[in-house]
Amino acid sequence: MGKVQLITMGCSKNRVDSEHLLQQMVAAGWSVSPEGENLASAGVDTVLINTCGFIGDAKEESIGMILQAARAKKEGWIRRLFVFGCLSQRYAAELPGLLPEVDGFFGAADHAAILAALGLPLRAELATRRHLTTPSHYAYLKIAEGCDRRCSYCAIPLIRGPHVSVPMEQLEDEARSLASAGVKELIVIAQDTTWYGLDLYGKRMLAPLLERLAAIRGIEWIRLHYSYPDGFPEEVLDLMAAEPKLCKYLDIPLQHIADPVLTAMRRSTTGRETRALLEKIRAKVPGVVLRTTLMVGHPGETEEAFNELLEFVKEARFERLGAFQYSEEEGTWGAAHLKDEIPPELKQERYNRLMEVQSGISAAFNTYRIGTTARVLFDSASDGVLTGRSQWESPEVDGEILVSEASFRNKGLQSSQIIGTFAECKITAAGEYDLLGEPL
Repeated sequence: MGKVQLITMGCSKNRVDSEHLLQQMVAAGWSVSPEGENLASAGVDTVLINTCGFIGDAKEESIGMILQAARAKKEGWIRRLFVFGCLSQRYAAELPGLLPEVDGFFGAADHAAILAALGLPLRAELATRRHLTTPSHYAYLKIAEGCDRRCSYCAIPLIRGPHVSVPMEQLEDEARSLASAGVKELIVIAQDTTWYGLDLYGKRMLAPLLERLAAIRGIEWIRLHYSYPDGFPEEVLDLMAAEPKLCKYLDIPLQHIADPVLTAMRRSTTGRETRALLEKIRAKVPGVVLRTTLMVGHPGETEEAFNELLEFVKEARFERLGAFQYSEEEGTWGAAHLKDEIPPELKQERYNRLMEVQSGISAAFNTYRIGTTARVLFDSASDGVLTGRSQWESPEVDGEILVSEASFRNKGLQSSQIIGTFAECKITAAGEYDLLGEPL
C-alpha cells in the first residue's frame, strides 16, 4: 500500500467527498499525508486533487494546484497524480490535452473509478464512514447532492446534477459514527439544505432531520448552512428557538434585494418576500446571527439597484456577510441569455463599497459583545494563543475568539487539554472580525 495526499479545493461539500474517499483508502491500508505537507519530504506516492469549477477564480486556483503537483511529479517527489471533482467533471474533454502530466481525470462522484485506478475496490459498507481532514471535534455533514434550481449565474446543476437527498437513516448512521470518533459539532450542508427531503419524502424534511441529529449522544452543536430563502421551512425556526443543540446561526445566501436583479438571476423570490422572511427569522429566534452572500455586477444591476442593495444591508445588519462579483460562466442560463455589460472596474467599485458598509456593521456587532460571555469551542493553539468559536462563528468563514494560553495555565490547564473542548469565556475586546476573550 502507498501513501496519499488528497488536496481539496473549493467548498466544504468537496471536503466531505474527499473524506469519504480517504476512508476507503485508509481501510485498505494506505497512509495519509496531511494536506499541505511538503511533497519533497513527505514520502507521498500519490496525490489526488479534488477541484472546484464554480467560478473563474476557483477554476484558476484549481489549475494552479494541479500545475504545482505536476512539478512535484516531474521532480520525482511523487509517482502518480490524479484529478477529480467539479473542474474535472465540467471540462472532462479539454483537460487531458491541456495537462498531460496528470495520470487520470475523474468526475465529482467517480470514487469507484478512482479507487480502481489505485487497485482498490469500493467497499459499500464504508459508505457512511469518513477520514476527517477537519479538526477531530467538528465535521461537515452533507445531506444532499446537486440542485434543482436554475439560477442564472450558477453552474452547479450542470456539474452536480439535480437535487438528491441522502436518506435520514444513512445520515444518522454517519453522524453517530462521527460522534463516536469525538465530533462535537455537525455543520449541515448541501447546495440547498431547505430543499432536503422533497425528492425522497414528498415534503421538506429538514426540521425532522435536525431533530434526529440532535438526539445523538455526543453531538453538542448543530450548525445550518446554505439555506435558500424561497419556501424556507418555518418549522426549522421553531426548532432553532427551542433546541439548545441547534446553534442560533443561519447561513442564508440571498444574492440581491432589488426585484429586477432577482428576476434576472431567476431567484424565485422578491425583495418584499426576503424582507418578510428576515423579519420572521429575527422574531422567532431572538439572538440569531445571520450570514448571507451577495453578488454585485450581475447583468441588469443598475446604479439604482445597487444603491437599493446597499440600503438593504444597512437595514438588515447581517452579522456575517460575504460578497462576490458576477462572472459569466459558460453553459449557464445567464451566459446564454444575458449580456455581461458591467465593466470589471465598476464591479470592483461596487464590491468595495458594499464591503466597506459591512465592515462597519461587523465591527459594531463585535463591539456590542464586549463584556458578554459565550460558550467557546476551541479549535487550535499557536504562538501562545488558543483560537475558538462560539455558536455564532462558523469555521473557515467567520472571525474567531482568541484567548491566551497563559490564562488557562493560570488555572492549571494546558492547551492540549483545551483544544476540542468547550469553555465559558468573557469577551474583553473586539476587532472588525476577531474577538479577544478570557476564561471564566
